[in-house]
Amino acid sequence: MPTKLPNPARTSGATISSWFGTAPALPTFEPLAENAKADVVIVGGGIAGLTTAYLLSKEGRKVILLEDGELASGETGRTTAHLSFALDDHYTTLENLFGEEGAQLAAESHSAAVDMIEEIVQNEKIDCDFTRLDGFMFLHADGKRKDLTNELEAAHRAGLPDVELLESAGTTGFEPGECLRWPGQGQFHILKYLNGLAQAIVMQGGRICTHTRVSEVHGGAQAHVVTDDGYEVKAKKGIVVATNTPFNDRVVMHTKQHPYRTYVVGARIPKGSVTKALYWDMADPYHYVRLQEVDAGPRGGQVNYDLLIVGGEDHKTGQSDDPEAHLRCLEEWTRDRFPMVKDFEYRWSGQVMEPSDGLGYAGRNPLDSDNVFIITGDSGHGMTHGTLGPMIVADLIENRENPWAKLYDPGRITLKRESAQEFIKENVNVAIEYTELLTGGDVSSVDEIPAGTGAVMRRGITKVAVYKDDKGATHECSAICPHLGCVVHWNGLEKSWDCPCHGSRFTALGELLNGPAGTGLAPA
Repeated sequence: MPTKLPNPARTSGATISSWFGTAPALPTFEPLAENAKADVVIVGGGIAGLTTAYLLSKEGRKVILLEDGELASGETGRTTAHLSFALDDHYTTLENLFGEEGAQLAAESHSAAVDMIEEIVQNEKIDCDFTRLDGFMFLHADGKRKDLTNELEAAHRAGLPDVELLESAGTTGFEPGECLRWPGQGQFHILKYLNGLAQAIVMQGGRICTHTRVSEVHGGAQAHVVTDDGYEVKAKKGIVVATNTPFNDRVVMHTKQHPYRTYVVGARIPKGSVTKALYWDMADPYHYVRLQEVDAGPRGGQVNYDLLIVGGEDHKTGQSDDPEAHLRCLEEWTRDRFPMVKDFEYRWSGQVMEPSDGLGYAGRNPLDSDNVFIITGDSGHGMTHGTLGPMIVADLIENRENPWAKLYDPGRITLKRESAQEFIKENVNVAIEYTELLTGGDVSSVDEIPAGTGAVMRRGITKVAVYKDDKGATHECSAICPHLGCVVHWNGLEKSWDCPCHGSRFTALGELLNGPAGTGLAPA
């Protein structure tokens, strides 16, 4: 049975999101300590893994979920928890890439994901602040009205006739001007939701093991996983890798999607001073806004403020010298539009995977057996993709037809110029990063590294990642990512080493935070 953690769970960085600051700790579970068997083994304790476990255990399947940290300790705990089918890459783009039918399926699947979350909340009686609300898509400073009308027409062709163009949103506290209104969007408190999912999985006979890292995934007739501790879990029906980016695939999937850091700030505002809604502009990268309700707390009392949560300022992982600058830009953008903001209470970042063609992946792993499945490529819609992906995978495991399976097939190839150009651009970007193997380091001496920070130094024919802790002691490890050999960069905001090629991340001491690398940085 689960026990309660006294403190918020470790997440994939030094900053703490507003979710951990406004909810009781998630349950933790015992690590796997013996060999085991199940119908389905699920790797990953975020929304995708827990939803997969929930759906399959509800059908009577014996499931075991293995998570290397605590539940939501990866990227799910760093979301802004928008539940939206107003997709980031826009229906104009999706229609061009996948045709009118493909855009319709994209709208249908993400809309169905919001419906599924609402259904689970109701059926399991999960108190997670779920609510339906409007979303408003508005122009950025250089935007044209035609951008809105084109997206409006594409949304209607995609089967969303209720989307409408407004001259004014009629909102309080923030008036975005001319905009599209997307009714029926949603939001919730992600940790409260996952708490309810975990309880339901256990009640349905599922098993959850935290602090259990899976190091090997083997499909085929004898499908099984192996943990770092050497335990084996056999899977009769299949294995689902739901770890933000698949660590079991060394190359193929990592040429088709690319890691981006995204930034979030949370500020107290007077309760009711801004209309509760979702807001997005059409910039690239775009900004996204929502409100989070704040509970009275364990001692009760009146709460007279909301949290205004604003995200954006994305960039390729490991390719910014000053992550703090992105937060400062986000704060400035927020203050310019929300004058009631005084101080920012939360500042954090997260990582999203951007597919070359704009839609995520859910289904059988390419170049693998037919019983290993992956869910990845959220493209900024982790909550809905982390729900529709499990719906697809559950159907595939149960040998049922799924109308969205072909659209999200990880093996798909999108033969469109725009997709090919994006594929080439991103992979050329990766190739350029390998030239750092030949350059000098960030510094030439340990003395140049301030306490509490890290830097890469050249040492002979290789490079070393050097972290100087707050007491001035240095800690060294290889600066070469064990995935495919890129040189990692220091992330001063999250106190991590980030790979600029495929997004693997490591703690200041070189321990693995997230894949696709399967191990931490090697000793220096």
